[in-house]
Amino acid sequence: MRTAYSVETVRAAERELMARLPEGALMQRAAAGLAAACADVLGRVYGSRVVLLVGSGDNGGDALYAGARLARRGAGVRAVLLTPGRAHAGGLAALRRAGGSVVSDAGGAVELVEQADLVVDGIVGIGGKGGLRENAVPLAEAARRGRGVVVAVDLPSGVDADTGEVRGAAVRADVTVTFGAYKPGLLIDPAREYAGVVRFVGIGLETVGARAPEVEALQHADVARLLPVPAAESDKYRRGVVGVAAGSARYPGAAVLAVGGALRGGAGAVRYVGPAGGAVLARYPETLVSERGPARAGRVQAWVVGPGAGDDAATVGEVLAADVPVLIDADGLRLAEVGAVRGRGLRGVPTLMTPHAGEAAALLGVEREEVESGRLAAVRELAARYEAAVLLKGSTTVVAEAGGGGAVRVNPTGTPWLATAGSGDVLSGLGGSLLAAGLSAVDAGSVAAYLHGLAGRFAAEGAPVAAEDVAGRIVEAWRSVVGARG
Repeated sequence: MRTAYSVETVRAAERELMARLPEGALMQRAAAGLAAACADVLGRVYGSRVVLLVGSGDNGGDALYAGARLARRGAGVRAVLLTPGRAHAGGLAALRRAGGSVVSDAGGAVELVEQADLVVDGIVGIGGKGGLRENAVPLAEAARRGRGVVVAVDLPSGVDADTGEVRGAAVRADVTVTFGAYKPGLLIDPAREYAGVVRFVGIGLETVGARAPEVEALQHADVARLLPVPAAESDKYRRGVVGVAAGSARYPGAAVLAVGGALRGGAGAVRYVGPAGGAVLARYPETLVSERGPARAGRVQAWVVGPGAGDDAATVGEVLAADVPVLIDADGLRLAEVGAVRGRGLRGVPTLMTPHAGEAAALLGVEREEVESGRLAAVRELAARYEAAVLLKGSTTVVAEAGGGGAVRVNPTGTPWLATAGSGDVLSGLGGSLLAAGLSAVDAGSVAAYLHGLAGRFAAEGAPVAAEDVAGRIVEAWRSVVGARG
């Protein structure tokens, strides 16, 4: 499990460690790791041109000490001090002793950045809020259009470490070297886009692991442990039956795709209820089709409701009245009454909602851009308002537990090619099947997103992909995860 911690938590762990170490030792550890990463990026350090963008905080000190190490190896290192009177004195002295120099001409600094082989962003640390200050913007723009690799110290300057929000101009890094613990902003868009490749450097913050993370991301081994595995005595009913109430005369394909995802999700059988039974049977003859409505369709361990449902509020209400876990998607999100969903949560009956940003914005009564720019806040607010687990789909898919507390799961798999019609229907069926197989709402959503993302990668391989292609590769994704456990 990859875990990320708030700035407050990281700062507390740093203070505890610094109290046990000689003065300056923690910064030297960070600078050593940063210098090593920069050397790897450069390949050849001797003769390379390095420009340090140095602010007033500890990030600036890290950059200066790392620059001194590179200068001792023969790099030409120039430091641009954005707040000359507040630069880290020890780091600045170390850089000068190693043969580095300071740039005082702002106009000349832009040209140096453009021509550098490596630009080190040490402008703002993890405590920074809002975008870059005005004097830093030309340097960030020069770094972006320049020829050199941009390496951010701990976090790209201008992004929010705790939320992943970007509220103004920010540095776009090719590599981010983060120290001691991951920060949420490194894992969540839009900030994640600014971080590039994230390289972790341990500096001894072992105590941070004893604290509660803000964000966590499953890895192959975590998913493998959660996947349902049938026992020798299992039959199709013991493995779980998932009901799918989806589709309409206008959107029969949504039912087919949701059933396709459900059949590959680990449950023993799939019951389908709705007007698209003929289309479902034509594609998946193993489906148990009923025309009697959800309440009389037969026993299920979980329901999926909403994909392609149109305006069928009665079916949504009937499913929400069931005392089994329910996954609500697409039209179901619009048709589900807040009170009905909250009532399930207060009774302890799991519900998983799976909106995309537009649907989440409509439920919250805000603009789509507000959801996309603040994904953590949006998913927590929805989970609190509906007392349900929420999977917020998008460039970074995030999953919050009912009530909005605890760590938010961030999905690390996927591909932009998954932004295609019907892909979400496949995800819904897959998640519902995992619910029926016995996973909690948060685990079902997290595992479904992980497998769905892998399947999307396998199906696309750098080219456009259809939703049915994604469904067809879920089994391959499952095998790849189980193989990692093996």
